[in-house]
Amino acid sequence: MKMLIAVDGSEHARRAIEAAARLAKQMQSAEVVLLNVADAMVFYGELPPFDIEAVERAQRLHQDRLLAEAEAQARALGLQKVLTQSAVGLTAQEILRVADERGVDQIVLGTHGRGAVGSLLLGSVAQRVVHQAKVPVLLVR
Repeated sequence: MKMLIAVDGSEHARRAIEAAARLAKQMQSAEVVLLNVADAMVFYGELPPFDIEAVERAQRLHQDRLLAEAEAQARALGLQKVLTQSAVGLTAQEILRVADERGVDQIVLGTHGRGAVGSLLLGSVAQRVVHQAKVPVLLVR
């Protein structure tokens, strides 16, 4: 079984890793792909000159740190086969793309639990993934 776990450094993501580890213990062989998606930078209007490469480097370093922490947690919980991947773009789209690319059997997401009104107003990555995924999605609160 191959699972994709979206991680963002939040407590919700940590709980998603814990849930995946509990599931993995029930299987003989489980592989986990930890994915962090950074938002693509969007620019409006004129901006003062700045070093875009420095911003991108900082973003990559931040993603690397988040993924290293998530990998350490996953391994401490007993997950043996752990891969990490970073992406940049729209979070739900990237989760779905990587899930397809990696051929995962399940997607695991921590949910921020905004509730119905919050989801209507803000939209929800989890909601979009659930509706568009080709594989089962486990939402962890």
